[in-house]
Amino acid sequence: MDETVAEYIRRTVLKIPRDEIKMMLQKWGFLSEAQLQTLNFHQMKDNISQEVVQLCEENSADIKQAAVLDIIYNHIYQDKRIWSVYQMKKSGEEVECFDITDFKKKFKRRIRSALKNVTITFKEYEDNAIWIRVAWGTPHKKPNQYKPSYVVYHSQTPYVFISASVLKSNMPLLCQALTVASNYHDIREMELRSHSLNSLKDIVFKRYSQNFQTCTTKPLQGGNVEPENADIRIVQENRSEKERIYRLNEEVFGSGPQPKLEFAQYRLETMFKSDPKMDVLDKKEPFRCLVKFSSPHLLESLKSLAPAGMADAPLSPLLTCIPHKARNYFKIREKKGLLPESFVSP
Repeated sequence: MDETVAEYIRRTVLKIPRDEIKMMLQKWGFLSEAQLQTLNFHQMKDNISQEVVQLCEENSADIKQAAVLDIIYNHIYQDKRIWSVYQMKKSGEEVECFDITDFKKKFKRRIRSALKNVTITFKEYEDNAIWIRVAWGTPHKKPNQYKPSYVVYHSQTPYVFISASVLKSNMPLLCQALTVASNYHDIREMELRSHSLNSLKDIVFKRYSQNFQTCTTKPLQGGNVEPENADIRIVQENRSEKERIYRLNEEVFGSGPQPKLEFAQYRLETMFKSDPKMDVLDKKEPFRCLVKFSSPHLLESLKSLAPAGMADAPLSPLLTCIPHKARNYFKIREKKGLLPESFVSP
């Protein structure tokens, strides 16, 4: 077994929590049950990793087998990476049967036609998700196994989730390979990013509870202690206002927890409106700006603005449209002069 492969396996094992090493090695399936029985999982992790490497040497492991173990680790600890969402488009409405063998063949052929020094590994999961690991090299250097790109593609959907390596120059080639292999014609980044891959899936696959239906107002819990000698009309007005804010907030965000989104951005383009008599602008050009949002939990932060008194209820559609318009590249049209002319993704 190559020394670089042995070292990579050792480092991968060291990343795994001690009480999960056996479970991940079993999922890996490269070592037999008899070989696993010889391992002492109660010793120091460094010793465990060395013993795993020795067993892998007996089985003549190569980098592709090591890469599968790495995919298993990243599938379980997917929140350790930052994921971006990409959406692909077809030129027509044609529906085709998905062939995983054909997909893999086209993907590898497209990348290797431009770059020979590359390691490509696939692993399929039961939710129709195909995990792809690509370790990039250069024309004169072997692939760097420690800075790969990870791609999660759900077959027969236009959505791709990518956690890219630092080599951004490889992104165009990766996107080309995805469109060719999946028989799409265009791919664009949706500018949604998060450590939570499942939350991004919830947004684009519409699997979370955000809705725009009226909801039954629930009584407020706490915050209703009336001070002595308080004017009953003021107390009633405050209670009614809190209930109104709660109702409007629930109509927009729903009653369930929000997907964990950490980044969103869009380009705003609208006409500047002013009094014609003031003659502020000589040219009738649209006003353009780039709006970025970032937070450890962006949607929950937006949801808390009105109850905290930091924004009026209901929130502006500029804020509440983020997860909805992400599915359409953030494009919306002006409605009765209340919304900007359009959102255009970069």
